[in-house]
Amino acid sequence: MALPIYTTPGQRLWHYTYLLFCGFVLFFLVAPLVVVIPLSFTSTPFLSFTPEMLALDPEGFSVRWYKSLFGMCSDIEDNISTMCHNKWMTGAQKSLIIAVVSTLLATFVGTLAALGLSSDHMPARRLIMALMISPLIVPLIITASGMAFFFAKINLTATWSGIILAHTILGLPFVVITVTSTLVGFDKSLMRAGANLGGTPAYNFFKIQMPLIAPGMISGALFAFITSFDEIVIILFVGGPKQHTLPLQMWSGIRQEISPTILSAATILVLFSIVLLTTLEMLRRRSERLRGITPH
Repeated sequence: MALPIYTTPGQRLWHYTYLLFCGFVLFFLVAPLVVVIPLSFTSTPFLSFTPEMLALDPEGFSVRWYKSLFGMCSDIEDNISTMCHNKWMTGAQKSLIIAVVSTLLATFVGTLAALGLSSDHMPARRLIMALMISPLIVPLIITASGMAFFFAKINLTATWSGIILAHTILGLPFVVITVTSTLVGFDKSLMRAGANLGGTPAYNFFKIQMPLIAPGMISGALFAFITSFDEIVIILFVGGPKQHTLPLQMWSGIRQEISPTILSAATILVLFSIVLLTTLEMLRRRSERLRGITPH
């Protein structure tokens, strides 16, 4: 956006300095991705750019590590046996199942909590809100260790139920915050009008309130899904051998076998996250239009 003609030289200098600083921060955040994505297409089992890759020679690029990721390889190259890593796909399936179930639970419970917290008659609203968003404030290592001790007492350690419950707790604050912020601009007179016309509370919620707060619910659900799908600390503390998710497989691969397959998995996760974040931005703009705010 062009600066107004009445800006002083000092203001112009500050504006362009600010843009330069933002560009530097953005480059610092994006630079690792710029390195990871091309390296995932290397034709060698080493995590470095080969002379062929630097010369943009097609012989230096390959999709063999993506085939390894999806369990479609059975070749031997450079005297190194490239085995089909079905454990990658198995870990991805487990991560997807855990993320979907925990997201559904977090969305349901978080929406109910946000509806209650938005009511003026709710006692101790601030205290309850602080407790529900505490997983965002408390360091994750402390949360994970506390869950491990508590779940051990009730025999939920190394179980699917325990992992899903733990991921639900981590995703709950995102749903509560997004739905609560959406409810701030909700006109409660619409619900009273629906009640005067004979609608039941459940009918009015699904026909009047839910369509208007749906962008906030979906945004919170997407944040909860990303948090669950990428989670590794909780798995290390609460999970067992059967709960070997994709992030845990990547972490184990870095410790035990340095392979470009890890870069292939990271590239897919980055692209997946970009798609979800783009969806979140579109939902945010839609929510602003529904509330009569000009998107920016």
